[in-house]
Amino acid sequence: MKMPWRLAAVAAVIDERTPAYRDRGMDGLRAVALLAVPTGHWLVGGFTLDTDGALRSASPLATFAALGPASWFLQLLAIFFLVGGYSSYHSHQRRTGSTPEWIRRRLARLGRPVLGVAAVWAVLLPVLHHGLGVPVSTLHTASTLAVQPLWFVGVYAVVTILTPYCVRASRRLGSWSAAPLLGSVAVVDLLRYGPYAEAMPSWLCLLNLLPGWMFAYQLGVAWADDRLGRRESLFLLAGGAALFATLLLAFHYPASMVGVPGASRTNSHPPSLLVLALAAVQSGAAILLRDRLARLLRRPAGWLPVAIVNRSAMTILCWHQTALLAAVIPAACLGGVGGLTTPPDEVGWLLARMAWMPLFAGLLVLIVRFARPLEAPWDHVGMARRAAAGVLAAGFGYFALVA
Repeated sequence: MKMPWRLAAVAAVIDERTPAYRDRGMDGLRAVALLAVPTGHWLVGGFTLDTDGALRSASPLATFAALGPASWFLQLLAIFFLVGGYSSYHSHQRRTGSTPEWIRRRLARLGRPVLGVAAVWAVLLPVLHHGLGVPVSTLHTASTLAVQPLWFVGVYAVVTILTPYCVRASRRLGSWSAAPLLGSVAVVDLLRYGPYAEAMPSWLCLLNLLPGWMFAYQLGVAWADDRLGRRESLFLLAGGAALFATLLLAFHYPASMVGVPGASRTNSHPPSLLVLALAAVQSGAAILLRDRLARLLRRPAGWLPVAIVNRSAMTILCWHQTALLAAVIPAACLGGVGGLTTPPDEVGWLLARMAWMPLFAGLLVLIVRFARPLEAPWDHVGMARRAAAGVLAAGFGYFALVA
């Protein structure tokens, strides 16, 4: 089926305006990893209604444990970090100012959309409660979901700051520069799941937070530094698969890459060794497929959606849960709506949720259209407005995480 002529014309214009130096393969990998985030969250983001009509979060994974392996294909944050490390390496090498100036610019790009979504939600909360009568419990549930994807931005900001050290590690250790991070996570997992687990403090797992997600980022830096080729990629793919199978079958790691309500162990937040094994598999596959993907994206029809997604990457990440809530909160006023506010404990719920996915996507497109300017530089925003946005964002964060 051919594209409509107007859409084809738009695709041709965007293709023509794309600089020749643009790495379409990397943009394609980033787009795939990014779109997997809302897809996964929308599929597992279930709700129930209290007797007073308030929304509570619920996950279909608590009932349908067999869905856990689906998270192996939807949890693609490792590719996002891999591409981030690759891009940061080249950006750092091309910088014209000092390293602190480069870091400040990179952090500003990450912080603007986060500050924007939090400030907007701070304004929405009183409107929803006092103007539309939405229960406070529902607002707490909604706020928690709205900030849920933002943990990624904080971790990504930290690894971005550490980019110069990642480059040094790559220059010194080459393709093995990510191995110490893997070893660190393995040691922590041994302590918290091994024979002395009961004697370990509860905060021990937090030691995996930075090295767990920095693993793929370091691989991306080494890749950009020409320290990862086809042979090393095949080793990552095969070695990661072997480690993954061993941890899953011999050491009984949970199959799901995301948290399951009621489970005693989780692979996420912070990541376990199983997450790094999967990251190795995904990174190896991504490196091997990058050139083929780049060739496919030379076609304007294939490049169009990738270019659009990359242009609004942070906006999609920050606002996709808001798109879900924009459908669920009104539905709560109608009572039990299948796939939205009914308990996610039946196959019918899964089918209904799949049917609602196009609506979520449409709402996200609409939101991105208006929220995209928050991702652009705030050159014309005065200090007073920036300070007000910061105060509103801090208030929303307190309500979502503390109050």
